[in-house]
Amino acid sequence: MNTVYERDLDLNLLRVFAVVAEEGSVTRAAARLYLTQPAVSAALRRLANFVGAELFARQGRGIALTARGSELLAASHRHLRPLVEAVMAPAAFDPASSTATVRLGLPDSAEGWALPLIVARLRAEAPSMVLVIVPVQFRTVEEALLSRRVDLALCVADELPRSVLRRPFTSAGFVCVYDPRHARLPKRLTERAYFAHEHVIVSYAGDLRGIVEDSLGKTRRVRVSVPAFSYVGGVVEGSSLLATVPEPHARYLLKTHPGLRQTALPFALEGAAQELLWLRTTDDDPVSRFVRGLIERALLPRPAGPRARPQSASRRPARAPGSAASTPR
Repeated sequence: MNTVYERDLDLNLLRVFAVVAEEGSVTRAAARLYLTQPAVSAALRRLANFVGAELFARQGRGIALTARGSELLAASHRHLRPLVEAVMAPAAFDPASSTATVRLGLPDSAEGWALPLIVARLRAEAPSMVLVIVPVQFRTVEEALLSRRVDLALCVADELPRSVLRRPFTSAGFVCVYDPRHARLPKRLTERAYFAHEHVIVSYAGDLRGIVEDSLGKTRRVRVSVPAFSYVGGVVEGSSLLATVPEPHARYLLKTHPGLRQTALPFALEGAAQELLWLRTTDDDPVSRFVRGLIERALLPRPAGPRARPQSASRRPARAPGSAASTPR
């Protein structure tokens, strides 16, 4: 195949050749192609030189195909017309019958509450499509997208190259989750009571710093540091530890651990916006476009105002204080 591409053939010459053959006249072909007669004649000479044989011969006041020209015209019709039709045909995509495999990057904080909703919607709209979940977080999502380990992601992100498009999706604050059978909290949680208790934090870096330390500059009494949100419910249940988690994940924890409760934090602590992220090169891909819309329909069933336009990293939305630290580490 490479040797074919390396041959210096302008495929436009075949288009000119085919029109001249159909018209039987350089003059009429030039008018049809919106070219001058000398330009058409020059194109025919270039093609004849490339083929190594005459393609037309004079016949009366017009021209007629030679034997080699007839062979070339037949081959052109067999191959060029399907190419033109393929270029002009719209991309065919039917979600109901699609068997495409889509790799979606999700942070562990979204797997519990978001994934079931996405899967339910996928089952209803594209029952044969395959979904592969790849764990990502703000430190790893860029590499996952650029290396094509994921086709798109729903994640908090910091700086990203212009080759990645991003759409602000959801923004949720943080709440405190606790086990009321072991953690005695006042009806309205105060800062004094909050910092008097011991805490479990999620730290992707494996340290003792989280959203509170990075955003507020205050230090908690951390008893347990875990690498993922999936650990939090089991650690908090049956203990006096407090956990500060995104509100959607708190709702999930209360469903899976009915003994837990949530309460408002005694200070303002806003989370960064989750964003839909995908490569600019897949922006017009029908499968990617469908899945992006499906995620919105699954997680935002009711319209929430005008739909934001995709934007590059140069116009990224404002983040909560602490940049990358706006997601617990």
